[in-house]
Amino acid sequence: MMKMVEIAMPTNLHIKPTLTFNPSASISTWNLRKKPRETTKRKLVAVFASISSSSSSHDTIGEELWPRSELCGSNKEKRASKKRVFFLDVNPLCYAGSTPSLHSFAHWISLFFSQVSLTDPVIAVLDGDGGSEHRRQLLPSYKAHRRKFSRKSSAPKKYPAERSHVVMDVLTKCNVPIAYCMIVALLSSKVVKIEGHEADDVVATLAGQVLQNRHKVVIASPDKDFKQLISEDVQIVLPIAELNRWSFYTLKHYISQYNCDPCSDLSLRCIMGDEVDGVPGIQNVAPGFGRKTALKLLKKHGSLQNLLDAAAVRTVGKQYAQDALTKHSDYLRRNYEILALRRWDVDVQLKEEWLVERDRCNDSIILSNFFKLLEQSKRPAYQSGSHSKID
Repeated sequence: MMKMVEIAMPTNLHIKPTLTFNPSASISTWNLRKKPRETTKRKLVAVFASISSSSSSHDTIGEELWPRSELCGSNKEKRASKKRVFFLDVNPLCYAGSTPSLHSFAHWISLFFSQVSLTDPVIAVLDGDGGSEHRRQLLPSYKAHRRKFSRKSSAPKKYPAERSHVVMDVLTKCNVPIAYCMIVALLSSKVVKIEGHEADDVVATLAGQVLQNRHKVVIASPDKDFKQLISEDVQIVLPIAELNRWSFYTLKHYISQYNCDPCSDLSLRCIMGDEVDGVPGIQNVAPGFGRKTALKLLKKHGSLQNLLDAAAVRTVGKQYAQDALTKHSDYLRRNYEILALRRWDVDVQLKEEWLVERDRCNDSIILSNFFKLLEQSKRPAYQSGSHSKID
């Protein structure tokens, strides 16, 4: 077992949500829909098809997660010359739909290394079984339906029982450092453990440190939680199954899709809720309070905190909205505590060696052997042979 990584965080990155909440506030989940009306991937395909170069005139609203001076330079040429550092959110890649699949991981990681990151630095973050106990205590329904990748899934024959170990073995041999969010016996010096936090929180923490080093951040993940971090210097690259490729999602794409600034993404999600993660929105207790009302109020007040502060002392909108904001303020504050990416208490520190150019000379042989191993695992034991290592 390795000792915990010491925190050496710059003070201006310790950004803790200022919202406070009442732990006794009840949150109704009765009206959560099991499936969204339209899948995120379909929406994104439409956005990529319709994005234009004239999106800079849209209205924006506030609530910056990092100072703008850190997120984006004042000169486009300087931004273009910055080194890119990729963060690989591993867990979502390990599923084909809702089914755990090492083949899915192999497919997407092969495309990622060969077509996206190339020799740029890559830092992988992998969720274990721990997750965020803090969020579960606030809301028991939070991600209650999700199955952990390392549970109830069979690994290739004659290979480590937990699939997460297989994944980490491939990544370390492809020279990718890993932050593993679980208490584990570490596999190598390239694997760092983090207790009590989700991969999203670790990515947000390390991304802030990368930005302080004057690099650009690219987060490889389909997780919408990362949209609250998007800026000129923070992009997302998504695995789009319909297109069978990775596609970059930038500030321009976000504004085109939502017609607002990503700085308000967190406040908007706190009001509207998150069906996929089991976080109910305000419409469950105030049915007339929809997205249009939320956007209008946030454009005027800038953030959820400002909106709640204003509603406490004066009328901020129509009576149904006013009543919802005053009667259910603790409901919204709790949503904020759950949905905000935590960066002020994550026990991890960026290492200089993680920022060097990645050596990709072994990618082809490592991934080729991995695909062969997966094919062998499908065969009966007497046909699979004796090969069980990814060399």
